[in-house]
Amino acid sequence: MTTDFVQKIVGDTDIPVAGLSLDSRQIGQGFLFAALAGTNTDGGKFISMAIEQGATAIICHELPKSIKENIVYIVSEFPAKVLAKCAANFYNKPTEKLDLIGVTGTNGKTTVTSLLYQFFQKLGYKCGLISTIGIWINDTKTEATHTTPDCITLNKILDEMVDADCEIVFMEVSSHAVVQDRIFGLNFKGGIFTNLSHDHLDYHGTFENYRDAKKLFFDGLDLEAFAITNVDDRNGKFMLQNSKAARVTYALENAADFKGKIIEYDLAGMQLELDGEEIFTTLTGKFNAYNLLAAYACARMLDVPEEKALTTLTALHAPEGRFSCIRSKDRVTGIVDYAHTPDALKNVLESITDINMSGGNIITVVGCGGNRDKTKRPIMGKIAAELSQRVILTSDNPRNESAEAIIHEMEVGVPIHLKKVVLNITDRRQAIKTACTMAGSGDIVLVAGKGHEKYQDINGVKTHFDDKEVLAEYLNERAA
Repeated sequence: MTTDFVQKIVGDTDIPVAGLSLDSRQIGQGFLFAALAGTNTDGGKFISMAIEQGATAIICHELPKSIKENIVYIVSEFPAKVLAKCAANFYNKPTEKLDLIGVTGTNGKTTVTSLLYQFFQKLGYKCGLISTIGIWINDTKTEATHTTPDCITLNKILDEMVDADCEIVFMEVSSHAVVQDRIFGLNFKGGIFTNLSHDHLDYHGTFENYRDAKKLFFDGLDLEAFAITNVDDRNGKFMLQNSKAARVTYALENAADFKGKIIEYDLAGMQLELDGEEIFTTLTGKFNAYNLLAAYACARMLDVPEEKALTTLTALHAPEGRFSCIRSKDRVTGIVDYAHTPDALKNVLESITDINMSGGNIITVVGCGGNRDKTKRPIMGKIAAELSQRVILTSDNPRNESAEAIIHEMEVGVPIHLKKVVLNITDRRQAIKTACTMAGSGDIVLVAGKGHEKYQDINGVKTHFDDKEVLAEYLNERAA
């Protein structure tokens, strides 16, 4: 039992703990229940239920009015921090036994962690990956429910990785995870900052709060760690202002410790210069040049020799749903990308424009998720209209919102003179079919927003939906 951040203890802490849970419904005999305040409900309301289920220890913000005998109550102003420490202890402090690398930023987290996971596997390391697209323990995959899991799940996964002899783990670190103390108490070998743009303001309230949440991750790194930042991003240096870690920079445009340059790129890949040496990669686009640079800088900080690092980079591929290309027999190119923020959509469309050598039309199918940051919706609509020849606004994961209302909020951002290039088709399958029907030889159809996801969430019901599967179906129909 940790006493850090504990204000008061009622009862005997010298008791065995059989398990930990944030959910009173998942409590077993001898469990510790953490009564945390969530976004939608307060765990304190479920303390009695947890005790009835068998909980013998409670972490809470304040003591309940009714105190039960033979129950230990741990009261803290920071209950999430206390839980995180307890979770690390319960699961044998896993991050003391492996190298943990965290990647944070608005865009690129999934790609950078995936590239690093591939990279070190190719070098013969046993590796773990904790990301939006899944959790990998060596070659075994399980599905992910959050970008960064809760602290109990996280420490459990990391302990399993230790048991599987993983030497190094790459993990996406979300802003939610930082402010909710999900990563508190973990020992990071290094951290990487990719970029920062408009996202999650529904949760953080302001861009400054969102930015500061990212910065807290680097503030928490210790003297033995390294912190890698993109200094082409205006927030890159800010992230490291108070960090104790060794500071490392990468860039395409500014002076940096690890400098890159795009020589040329097209749909087949990209010719890059890194530290004065040229390599070819099947990844393409300026945004992927930054992702590769971040991965390269991390590899070098983990003592991989330059020549081996450059050679290994050439063998890496993009993760599922990140600029995934499909070609029809009549030369229509389909691209599926996870771009679900204004900056990500802008980056993808600008890259497509740069490599669109045939001069064909760019037809963009895009929506915005429900129950998420509403302020980005008109911006996404504006970007899509300005950087495409045709746009179809459609549903993404509307969740508990009206898909039509979300589309209308996107359409508000479309400049008046571009309204004529925009269609609204609520049904996502029909929207993709229409885009493929519109396309002619040499055109490019971008389906943005869901990427690797294999479902659509409508009114709390998830049904199978795979953008790449649907896009391939209709592109193949063209040639039939």
